[in-house]
Amino acid sequence: MNKLHYQMNKILQLNKLFLLVGLTILFFGCKPASVETSDTKPNFLFILVDDLGKEWISAYGADSVQTPVIDELAATGITFHNVYSMPQCTPSRVTLLTGKYPYNHGWINHYDVPRWGHGARFDPEKNVTVANILNQNGYKTCAAGKWQINDFRLEPEAMVNAGFEDYCMWTGGEGGNEEISSHRYWDPYIHTKEGSSVYEGKFGPDIFCDFIIDFMKENKDDPMYIYYPMVLTHGPLVHTPVEPNASTKIEKHIAMTGYTDIIVKRLVDALDELEIRDNTYVIFTTDNGTAGSVIGYMDGRAVRGGKTFLTENGVNAPFVINRPGGLNMGSESWAMIDFTDMFPTFLELAGIALPAEENIDGISFAPLLMGENNHSRDWVLAMGSLAGRIGDDDMIKNWYDFRDRALRNERFKVYVDTLRTINRLFDLETDPFEQENLIESDDDIHKEIIQYFQEILTGLPEKDNNPDYTRLDTSIYDVPPAFLVKSHGKDKMRKSNMSPPVIQN
Repeated sequence: MNKLHYQMNKILQLNKLFLLVGLTILFFGCKPASVETSDTKPNFLFILVDDLGKEWISAYGADSVQTPVIDELAATGITFHNVYSMPQCTPSRVTLLTGKYPYNHGWINHYDVPRWGHGARFDPEKNVTVANILNQNGYKTCAAGKWQINDFRLEPEAMVNAGFEDYCMWTGGEGGNEEISSHRYWDPYIHTKEGSSVYEGKFGPDIFCDFIIDFMKENKDDPMYIYYPMVLTHGPLVHTPVEPNASTKIEKHIAMTGYTDIIVKRLVDALDELEIRDNTYVIFTTDNGTAGSVIGYMDGRAVRGGKTFLTENGVNAPFVINRPGGLNMGSESWAMIDFTDMFPTFLELAGIALPAEENIDGISFAPLLMGENNHSRDWVLAMGSLAGRIGDDDMIKNWYDFRDRALRNERFKVYVDTLRTINRLFDLETDPFEQENLIESDDDIHKEIIQYFQEILTGLPEKDNNPDYTRLDTSIYDVPPAFLVKSHGKDKMRKSNMSPPVIQN
């Protein structure tokens, strides 16, 4: 939604905002804001929902569901309107971890995950993570939820290597182990320091949330970086503990979205109870748009999910930052930000120098959170919509040296094809739903903006980076994982006496 369109619809949101006044007291209480001292490092709780567009967040005008806790974070925090994710899970996640665009870090295809058995793995030695930098500078770090970019059977210490001291993760379906490992909701398959296990009768989102709360309790006296890539609301669509009778596809999606809001409330409440809320940045966003099979309503208009597409409903993510007592809270921003910017922003807020040798693509927007109204980024980029192809030999084939992508500034957006050609231009100020392609326009403004983006395009690498598809021995996919221990309903997992396999060089 562009700025003009948002302002035209602002009146429609007033009733919802009035309701939030009461919810403020109910959910968050009234506490005096504290002022951060120069030697206090802030905590970060980074919440990344899986497959959910703005049309499912009522703070952004969603009509099909109410998300009162997220709305309250938005009303009392900073609500951003121009934040770009990548269009699919894998590119977004690695971009957040590394601060680099997919053409540099190499994780461009949705198929670039271990479960397809092609040897791709995330290597933190090639691309250092923000968690590693924060951990090396005194932060306690943990992750819970969906990882996807390493196979824990081959690399049981993958999370530690990526900078997370503790973890509670669903890896994503594992090749050769798909039936048991595909479960993320009921009877979830989860990997911790104790190994991988099935939690019978449990609901995965509750396990991840409990783990994070326990971590916060244990480390509340130290600065913390908590990465929570939720499994919600990605399919398969399921009923939830509070809506067990949800049966249709849309009922289940609404229930899962509502449960996302409940999980956020539990985490924020825990921060309050631990008296660390005032020193914690809560960041709420999503990895890409909603699945295309799901239609939501936003300001009275039907919006089909945009996952895998470079359209605004696929990559313009809901993005809220909240910190009681922080500057600019209770405001909105149309600053141009994308997922590469998280890495340098977290480091600047933590007072840590950016590692120059890493060639980070992102630009810190920390000044926006500190009261300044400008941001040095003029344009953002999203890419990763074309999947890799599997050849006759069952190996991944990257058919394109240069993948398609979209670039935009605050007003205009262009699409670039695999021949490095700009083939679509949209004026998002007058055409927020990208209906009129202006590429053939004779208007001087349109010609100038095409030239502007062409100069940016000229500065990008001619060939995209790729993962190494030959590094790992995937023969283990033919047998069950050596360290799987089925819990049989017990809350505590047991260690296997068998040693897990190691990486094959």
